[in-house]
Amino acid sequence: RLQLEESGGGSVKPGGSLRLTCVDSGYAYTYSMGWFRQAPGKEREQVACMNKEGDAHYGLSMAGRVTISRGPNRLDLEMKNLRSEDTAMYYCAFDDKKYWCLSPDYWGPGTQVSVSS
Repeated sequence: RLQLEESGGGSVKPGGSLRLTCVDSGYAYTYSMGWFRQAPGKEREQVACMNKEGDAHYGLSMAGRVTISRGPNRLDLEMKNLRSEDTAMYYCAFDDKKYWCLSPDYWGPGTQVSVSS
């Protein structure tokens, strides 16, 4: 079974940058993989998704400020110009059935990102 583990979260000031990493172990045929986030009291939202062919999509909330990339057994999210509203738990997720991360079944435990002055 596929297992995911995120790292790289932390506390930064507005305008700062972070690089999140998701390491995957085990196996699942993956159609798409991506990053989601959830802030307290808010619904979970997709930040970025990459299909197995490499094409990527970015959610409106962070488009232009994040870049998703894939390496051997890892999925990275480069984030820049962070804002206080980006404070959330960030999750890595893999979808073994659909493109564009529409129904991911595999989730990591999350990594906290906090942006404040």
